[in-house]
Amino acid sequence: MSPAEFRSGGVPDNWFVDPVELGVPGVRQTDDNPLAWQTDSLCAQTDPEAFFPEKGGSTRDAKRICQTCEVKSKCLEYALSNDERFGIWGGLSERERRKLRKQAG
Repeated sequence: MSPAEFRSGGVPDNWFVDPVELGVPGVRQTDDNPLAWQTDSLCAQTDPEAFFPEKGGSTRDAKRICQTCEVKSKCLEYALSNDERFGIWGGLSERERRKLRKQAG
C-alpha cells in the first residue's frame, strides 16, 4: 500500500488472501477437491520428517500424532487406494498397510 493510499483510507485490491490457498490447517475446503481432508491433518502442522523416517527409524512420534487426528481414516484410505509406499499414513507404516491389504484381499 502506498503512503497516499494509507492516508486516504484506501484498501488495496489484494488485501485478502484465502487461508485455504495458503494451506492453513483447520480450514475446511468446501469444493470437491478429493484431497481437502489434508488441510485438517495434524501432520500438516508438524515436522514432516517424523512421518518419513529413515529406514529403521522410529515411527512412534508420527503414530502418536495420528492417533488424535480427525482425518486419520481418510488419510489411510488415500494411502491404500494410491499405493503409498513410503511414510506413515493414517497411523500405519508401509509394512502395516501392506499387511492390511493382504488381510483384506
